[in-house]
Amino acid sequence: MAEALLTAESVSRVFTTGAGDVRALTDVSMEVTAGELVVVRGPSGSGKTTLLNLLGGLDRPTGGRVLLGDGRELSSLPEKDVLEVRRTRIGYVFQSFGLIPVLSAAENVEVPLRLLEVDPAEREERVAAALELVGLADHVHQRPYELSGGQQQRVGIARALVAEPEVLLADEPTGQLDSRTAATIMELLQELTRARGLAAVVSTHDPVLIQRADSVLTLKDGHPAA
Repeated sequence: MAEALLTAESVSRVFTTGAGDVRALTDVSMEVTAGELVVVRGPSGSGKTTLLNLLGGLDRPTGGRVLLGDGRELSSLPEKDVLEVRRTRIGYVFQSFGLIPVLSAAENVEVPLRLLEVDPAEREERVAAALELVGLADHVHQRPYELSGGQQQRVGIARALVAEPEVLLADEPTGQLDSRTAATIMELLQELTRARGLAAVVSTHDPVLIQRADSVLTLKDGHPAA
């Protein structure tokens, strides 16, 4: 049986506000292994984004823990180590695409490699390979406004993969796309997960996209649901 590359053990997240405590997530457990696509589903406000933020080290749980595949507890690492994990082991795909408007597709994909101070020649090779992987080899010089929504999301996926992470987190990656484009993006994520042996976690409330999952975690009001 494949080992989990990312595990959440009874994680909870409570936000303290002036009006009192808000329980965004309560006692949620899950794991994802190499080559597996896990979908986290639920309506808006169910805790999907909060869970992905905890899994990716963008936030820390107030209860429970998040474990990496090497056994380290992500949720208790020093911030500098968490930053290193986010740069090298976890790729992110966002609903809003998150592209830098003044940069070309290739330059957007290159950003993570610049942060890692990868050699320029290697950067160029890896960027070209990532864009070819998502079917955008002919669009390397175009800026986001010159691309369709689906193409922009493909650039976002290429950027998430260019640092060769072992875990891919995608938060409502098809939320701004029409149903046909959304289906092609989800198909691409499924194919990449299998081909690259990624552990992928995708949040969505679209029932059609859920059909492509290997396993499904349903959230309701921050709690696991049947």
